[in-house]
Amino acid sequence: MDRDQVLAGYDDVLLPKDLQKILHVGRNTVYKYLADGVITSIRIGTQYRIPKKYLIDYIYPEAESSDSREGGKENEISE
Repeated sequence: MDRDQVLAGYDDVLLPKDLQKILHVGRNTVYKYLADGVITSIRIGTQYRIPKKYLIDYIYPEAESSDSREGGKENEISE
């Protein structure tokens, strides 16, 4: 399954209850991940909002690291 299609049925900005459904974890676990920064989020007052990109970075960490490695190689070549 394509990683862009995994979250196709959700808004671009997710709520903690969306994370519960997607990750199949409980409320306390979601809020612990958000408070500890395990999943990057934006806090507006007392509410958390999670852009899809941050959840994708959490679910697929190897894609982020391989993208940065490729960028590093390009920089080495051009310098």
